[in-house]
Amino acid sequence: MPERFKTKYPGVFYIEGTGTRGPEKIYYIAYRKDGKLIEEKAGRQHKDAMTPAKAANKRARRIEGKELSNKERREAEKAARAAEAGKMTVTRLWDLYEKNLEGLKSRAADRSRFEKYIKPSFGTKEPQEILPLDIDRLQRKTLIGKSPQTIKHTLSLLRRLVRYGMKKRVCQGLIFDLDMPVVDNEVIETLSKEQLKRLLQVLHENEDIQISHLMLLALYTGMRKGELLKLQWKDIDFESGFIRIRSPKGKKSTEIPLNQAAREILEKHPRGVDHVFTNSRGDGFKEIKKRVEAIRTAAKLPEGFRPLHGLRHVYASMLASSGQVDMYTLQRLLTHKSFKTTQRYAYLRDEVLKAASEVASDIFRGVGK
Repeated sequence: MPERFKTKYPGVFYIEGTGTRGPEKIYYIAYRKDGKLIEEKAGRQHKDAMTPAKAANKRARRIEGKELSNKERREAEKAARAAEAGKMTVTRLWDLYEKNLEGLKSRAADRSRFEKYIKPSFGTKEPQEILPLDIDRLQRKTLIGKSPQTIKHTLSLLRRLVRYGMKKRVCQGLIFDLDMPVVDNEVIETLSKEQLKRLLQVLHENEDIQISHLMLLALYTGMRKGELLKLQWKDIDFESGFIRIRSPKGKKSTEIPLNQAAREILEKHPRGVDHVFTNSRGDGFKEIKKRVEAIRTAAKLPEGFRPLHGLRHVYASMLASSGQVDMYTLQRLLTHKSFKTTQRYAYLRDEVLKAASEVASDIFRGVGK
């Protein structure tokens, strides 16, 4: 070390050095800790605005144990970085979750929710560090003005990530129960006879036969969009009269009847190698939003009507209101896991029962006249 120069403060000295502003003093402190002599830099005269008095104050704090030595601070920072690298944060959980769940239908939507809502609030935290107040703050600030459905999907994703991490034994869980908001999603989309007539006319006249037939099959069978896009020719048994639904909404595969209307559509549909509904290259569709939206516009359907999910509602509504299909059978046809989901259509059946009851009323009232 260059020549040392003492100051009026015990244990404080400096050497002469050069900084960006020219010559300057570099102050050091010397003290004993646990019987060991420690000498370390306190700071530079110009760059750190260090003075002998400040250096003496720093030396006193370190002797009293109120401040770590430079070496201790470096070791603490190194340990903190190592601990941080080993933390299973919510962001790291998302990376694992997304990487290991290939083919997840909701991946794009989940990624958007994670980046927009979850990561800014919880990305650097481990699950056990999240508090109920953090969830309240998320809903009050980040999710302000969002629909109950968006809030529910966001919180469900967070809970799903944590449960995934716990299942893989890479993290601890939340320290509280994460309550989901109640969402009224029992909206039934339907079409009037005139609207349905216009839609059928557009579908039968449309030159885009792949989309037209896909939408007709949705109407005739009540199949979900994802089920239609995944549908392959090997899933259709013309001989036994059934369509195999592979993993409906991630559940066990099942079968639904191939009715005559659906059979006629499929029998005249262009036969490909694998998928039933394909693009111009013969590959299964990935996204058809623009094409079905064009048909919705051409048929002058309501603005909020979802062309595919809405047709599933139309299918269910017409069966329920016919009075010829009981609710258990409707549940099987729609491949609903829970009967509660099917019950949203029960009021349509009730109207049929009321009408039938009025027939009895008219008969007995006629007898009394």
